[in-house]
Amino acid sequence: MSELLRRLSGGNLEVFKFGMYILFPIGWMYYFGTNLEERFTVRDFWPTAEQSHKIPESKEEIDRELNRMRRLDILKRERRLREQQQQETAAPAEEASQ
Repeated sequence: MSELLRRLSGGNLEVFKFGMYILFPIGWMYYFGTNLEERFTVRDFWPTAEQSHKIPESKEEIDRELNRMRRLDILKRERRLREQQQQETAAPAEEASQ
């Protein structure tokens, strides 16, 4: 060990340090840059084709989707109006009891 340290004096030490400064980052990038798919993947992260939404392409599909969305909006509106009516009828009854 002492023989190695005696050889690494002066210019040889500078060459050794320069080599470490260059090779250490390259080795680090090589170690963490290879095999990324096997090391750092999260299984089932992206949805499959069956799980994702299908964008309508033909006019008939677009019309069906628009009709479905309109029916859903009508149902939500009716439900919201029903809840508002129930709240309005419940509010005067609470005021009368106080």
